[in-house]
Amino acid sequence: MNLTHDQMYKALVEKDSRFEGVFITGVKTTGIFCKPTCTARKPKKENVEFFSNTKTAILKGYRACKICKPLEDTKKTPDYIKSLLEEVRENPAQKLKDYDLVQRGIEPAKIRRWFLKNHGITFHAYQRMHRINTAFKKISEGQKITEVAFDSGFDSLSGFSDSFKSVFGVSPSKSKSAGIIDLKRIETPLGTMIACGIQDGICLLEFSDRKMLETELKDLAKRLNSTIVYGENPHFPLLEEELKKYFDRELQEFSVTLISPGTDFQNQVWKALKEIPFGKTRSYKEQAMALGDEKAVRAVARANGMNRIAILIPCHRVIGADGQLTGYAGGLWRKQRLLELESGQLSF
Repeated sequence: MNLTHDQMYKALVEKDSRFEGVFITGVKTTGIFCKPTCTARKPKKENVEFFSNTKTAILKGYRACKICKPLEDTKKTPDYIKSLLEEVRENPAQKLKDYDLVQRGIEPAKIRRWFLKNHGITFHAYQRMHRINTAFKKISEGQKITEVAFDSGFDSLSGFSDSFKSVFGVSPSKSKSAGIIDLKRIETPLGTMIACGIQDGICLLEFSDRKMLETELKDLAKRLNSTIVYGENPHFPLLEEELKKYFDRELQEFSVTLISPGTDFQNQVWKALKEIPFGKTRSYKEQAMALGDEKAVRAVARANGMNRIAILIPCHRVIGADGQLTGYAGGLWRKQRLLELESGQLSF
């Protein structure tokens, strides 16, 4: 994306988060460099210069801003959080309390803030949800309700039933007819992604900060008549392996099985997206023409926006007719990075 000095300065003044990762601002009067969203007082236009990355700014003699911390990847899950998530996954029945966190050298309030920001619930609520989700899966697989209740760390069957019903809206005995969508967090060089899968394949892959993610998850659950639970899925290992190879530029085509519930037209558009070659781009009009209807540009754009499987169904390869980058649910900066990666201009 070729931005002018005026466009970047406007984004800086407005603290426009869409430009995170697209450019870095160097302030000549202070010798520091910042993110576009930095909350520090904005310098005059003539006192700034812009760089494509932090490395260039450092080589020009600038130092990192202490306010916006441009050298830190705020989207990456900290190691101590990863350790807790792994511990909860390994032993869902375990109930980690604030005392247990302190014993691990972790400040409970810090954990609470992170989970509220990334999951919308506290860590303790996350643990309860994970226990119930694990129990749901075991019951769906045919295990006895009483056995599952006590294995999940509940002291009574009635307490388990009440908690189960508050989450899923039905009693444990009536839940056996519902399907399951497994959900997992996957770390990538461009931030955390949320993956969902069913027995037939991967049905969602989105960046965790996508604004419409919650709506997408609810719609997906409704379409598949299933409940979304944190858990492993037989398709996740291959998905993670292929994503890693993709970001290492060792893979251009994905083989993991995909499931994309949608209208016939949407599926035609998504199929056409997969036919755009690695490292190439196509305009919305060209995409419409490939479908045999050059007047369907707006409909094609809407269908692109409804794509739930980022990267694997490469809607990032569709750009404006003038060659400029257009809207991308994961953020324009990610769209730019993906295109740079595929064209060989960027490596991680």
